[in-house]
Amino acid sequence: MHRKYLRGSCAAHALVLMFGIGAARAEEAGTPGGSGADGATEATGLALSPVVVTATRVSQNSADIPASIDRIDQDELRFAQLQVNLSESLMTVPGVSAQSRQNYAQDVQLSVRGFGARSSFGVRGVRLYSDGIPGTMPDGQGQFSQFDIGSAERIEVLRGPFSALYGNSSGGVIAIFTEDAKPGYGIQGSTDFGAFHTQRDAVEAEGDDGTVNYVVDASHFQTDGYRDHSYAERNLFNSKVKFSPTESSKLTWIVNAIQTPYTEDPLGLTSAQLAANPAQAGTGAIAYDTRKNLDQEQTGLVFEDTLGAHDTFTATSYVGHRAATQFLAIPQAVEQRTPLYPGGVIVLDRTYYGLDSHVTDTRDFLSGPLQVTAGASYDDLAEARKGYLNYDGSTLGTQGAIRRDEANFVYDLDQYLQAQWDPAARWRLVGGLRHNYVEVTSHGHIPVIDGADSSVRYSAVDPVGGITFRASSMLNVYGSYGKGFETPTLNDLAYRSTTGAEPGLNLGLQPARSDNYEVGMKAGSGGWHANLAAFYIQTRDELAVLANTNGRTVNQNIGETQRRGLEFGGDARLPAGFSAQVAYTYMHAVVGQSYGTCVGVPCLPATVAAGSYLPAVPMNEFYGGLTWSYAPWGFTVTAETVARSHIYADDRNTAQAAGYWVENLRLGFAQTTPGWRFTESARIDNLADRFYVGSVIVNESNSRYFEAAPGRAAYVMFTAAWRTD
Repeated sequence: MHRKYLRGSCAAHALVLMFGIGAARAEEAGTPGGSGADGATEATGLALSPVVVTATRVSQNSADIPASIDRIDQDELRFAQLQVNLSESLMTVPGVSAQSRQNYAQDVQLSVRGFGARSSFGVRGVRLYSDGIPGTMPDGQGQFSQFDIGSAERIEVLRGPFSALYGNSSGGVIAIFTEDAKPGYGIQGSTDFGAFHTQRDAVEAEGDDGTVNYVVDASHFQTDGYRDHSYAERNLFNSKVKFSPTESSKLTWIVNAIQTPYTEDPLGLTSAQLAANPAQAGTGAIAYDTRKNLDQEQTGLVFEDTLGAHDTFTATSYVGHRAATQFLAIPQAVEQRTPLYPGGVIVLDRTYYGLDSHVTDTRDFLSGPLQVTAGASYDDLAEARKGYLNYDGSTLGTQGAIRRDEANFVYDLDQYLQAQWDPAARWRLVGGLRHNYVEVTSHGHIPVIDGADSSVRYSAVDPVGGITFRASSMLNVYGSYGKGFETPTLNDLAYRSTTGAEPGLNLGLQPARSDNYEVGMKAGSGGWHANLAAFYIQTRDELAVLANTNGRTVNQNIGETQRRGLEFGGDARLPAGFSAQVAYTYMHAVVGQSYGTCVGVPCLPATVAAGSYLPAVPMNEFYGGLTWSYAPWGFTVTAETVARSHIYADDRNTAQAAGYWVENLRLGFAQTTPGWRFTESARIDNLADRFYVGSVIVNESNSRYFEAAPGRAAYVMFTAAWRTD
């Protein structure tokens, strides 16, 4: 077993260890950094389960929706959390696998019921939204680095058939919502620090004078990282302003921006490198100074109006710009080969905008309430993609001559219709239909590398339907079905061969199409809630990596895949100030017969054998948390256990990362005086200092699959908040 010794402050470790070991998730009175209990614990009875908007686009009781949907509230997002990565909180949601890569140049490895697991960076196969603004581009590739957890009021996670109502690449939906300001004015400052010279400083101001409601949040984060050559720096800004132009309407203006001026990429490790030193950088990372910088700014408007006694209208518009430069570790000798290589430095400049509008009509129909929503959305992306050599003369890791220059354009134009009807007190019927149309166009400026101008179009009509039966005041049962649609992203289409012999887009790729089935039960009363879901997903033409060599990734469609699984989630308030939370996922995901679809050149031999297990998808995942709160002291402590079975790193299932289980501890105090609130909290991750692999790079052709997780790591957080009513 190999260990990584902490490079953080020993004093910080000692401070945290002095607090001792305790229990789990907090209630309202004792949660440091929180501002209220979640809807599930403050309610009595199943009918007062948490309210969500994802799935139906209208506020609904989650227990009445025939879909798996979880809500993570502000208390959970903030209590003894660094508020940097979604993986901090999503571990509590069944069906979701969110693994930190220990690499801020590549984002968290995120998948929902296996969708998105193959992505080597960013997120695909899962739709992302921040205050209604898509974090997923029209080609299906998304990033959530701009998600501001520090000012979030909640995160909603939708899984299963109804995700398809959000369009292309909807294996699941993850939506974050910025909090509203409370009446009066307030300001809050926080500082966090700990292992690996990690530090985060943030300030938030909010106000509500009855006319304008605003929240403004800014933060700076930096870390040396667990692994060598993994320094990262991130500046984040988020603001939301709400006011009412008329008595019947509401306008929300959102602005957010992220800047990562310098983020090192430690790359993946081979099994031999992992055994020798899991904290080392991968081959070529230091020599070529692999790194990434990013600037993104976006703004959007959400307009809501009541049109009459029965109708409401909502329109969302947004525009944004994202510029990124990434240095890869492609050897100089490879870049000098003919035909011309597209370079080891990727420069992307993206401008995007979009509009979504819908009308909701609510009225009685045949003695039962009927709610119908009809809408349309348009999203547009213009990308300038350039490639440069990653050397200049004998100097490595610097931008050299240009070797690729192309302009890519993607847009989607979708229409959707949803209906919800309660024909009787015990029944609810929900259905919907979405027409998806996606067009991709590419213009190459260096034909020998970029290829000729090309375009491709994809379309689908995806129906969904579900039924909920209210068996009793404590139990709802439901079933649902829907079709899914996932197009190749611009990155999937980028190459036709790993040698560069055939330039241009890989237009032979087909969109993946799936059939999703789900049945489940939702139960609860007073201080406890539990959800159980069983699902079956059959996907045709799923997208997978054919070959990944020297910076070129060629993709293919593989044969039919099947996912069968169970999800269980539950939470309960217990006597004596205790509460508990459990999330468990079982998933059996295998692929069928494979085949290649490269255009213009013979595909490499099939890389997927029938019956192979989907890589990066664990068969079992478990989260358990126990919290104890003592209100007189303002004290809360949470003990967590996180476990995952082994995952494969390639489609042939020849390499795997072993399963693991780790324990974490979170604890904190809160003090309140007139006008002021102070919190002091701490966390220790991986208490037993176990060695394990946190994530894998799927189908890495040089067998550099593995990204190791840290050993024991400790952090402390301090917050001071002032407000006036």
